[in-house]
Amino acid sequence: MTVTVEIARRGSAPRERRWVCRKCASEHDPAVVKANLSVCPACGYHQRIGARERISQLADEGSFVEYWGHLRTLDPLEFVDLEPYPERVREAQGASRLTEAIVAGTATIAGTPAVLAVIDFGFMGGSMGSVVGEKLWRAAATAADEDRPLVAVASSGGARMQEGALSLMQMAKTTCAVDVVNEARVPFVAVLADPCTGGVVASFVSLADICVAEPGALLYFSGPRVIAQTTREALPADFGTAERNLLLGHLDAVVPRAELKGKVANYLRLLKGGGQHDGPERYGSSRSRGGRTRRLARYASSRVAAAFKNPGSEPLGGSGAAAGPAEEPPA
Repeated sequence: MTVTVEIARRGSAPRERRWVCRKCASEHDPAVVKANLSVCPACGYHQRIGARERISQLADEGSFVEYWGHLRTLDPLEFVDLEPYPERVREAQGASRLTEAIVAGTATIAGTPAVLAVIDFGFMGGSMGSVVGEKLWRAAATAADEDRPLVAVASSGGARMQEGALSLMQMAKTTCAVDVVNEARVPFVAVLADPCTGGVVASFVSLADICVAEPGALLYFSGPRVIAQTTREALPADFGTAERNLLLGHLDAVVPRAELKGKVANYLRLLKGGGQHDGPERYGSSRSRGGRTRRLARYASSRVAAAFKNPGSEPLGGSGAAAGPAEEPPA
C-alpha cells in the first residue's frame, strides 16, 4: 500500500487579494482596476476615489502645485459629541493623509492651465467647514487674478456639523467666490462625483458654467428617505442619480471617468474661445473686474466684523445708519 503525504507550510502561499465590485460583485485584480481608473471592468461601476488620485487622473503629470496646504481648522465652538472635534480631525488626517477635506492648487489639464480644487469624501465625508470654504475662495481669487479657468471636483456629504453656523456660512462664501470668477469672466467647470449632497450642491458646484457628473453618482440636497418621510410620497427608483439629474436639466453631461480629462479640457478651451463678449466692455480688464469684486467682498466682511466689535449694533444699523466706523464701499 502506498501512502502519499503532502505537507504545506502555513503561510507559504498567501491568498491573492481580489477587488470586489460593490455593484455587480465581480472579482478583479486590483492592478487591473487601478489601471482602469478605479472603474469596474465588468459593469462600469465608478468606485469612489480620493483627492490625490483624482488629481493624478485629471492633471498633466507633474503639473499640479498644491496651494494653502498649511491651513488648519480651528475649534471655535469647542464642540464635543462622542469625542472632541479636534480629535476627529486628527483621526481624519491620519486616515486620509490629508490636512483637510479639500486639496487645491494650479495645474494643467491636457495642456490647458487651470486652478484645480478637489473635495475628498474620505475626510469626514468631504464636509464643508471653514477651511474648505476658505480654500475654495482662494482658488477662485487665484483663478481671477491669473486669468486661469477654475475646475472644482466635489464629493461631499454637506456641511460640517461640528462647526455649526460657521459651516453653513461657507455656502454664502463659496457662492461669492463664484461671483468673483464670473466678474473676471473666467470659466468655471464643476465635476460632481459620488456622492455630492447638502450644502455643496446648494452652493458653488451648481453655479458653474458647465456642470458634469460621473455615471451613477448620487446628487441631491436631502436623502431620498428623508424626502419620502416628509412628503409621504414614493420617489422614483432613480431619484438623485446623475442620469436623473441630467434628464431634469440639472447637469450638462454625464461623463465616464475615462473621458473626463479630455472632456474637461475641451470645455475649458470652448469657454476660453475667441468670441466677443455680449455687449460693450464697460468694466475694464478681467483682473480689474475680479479685483473690484474682491474689494466689495472685503468691504462687506469689514461691516460684519464691525458689528461684532460693537455689541448691540446691527451690521447696517437698526435705522439704516452705519453700525460703526467703516471704510467706504469701493467704486
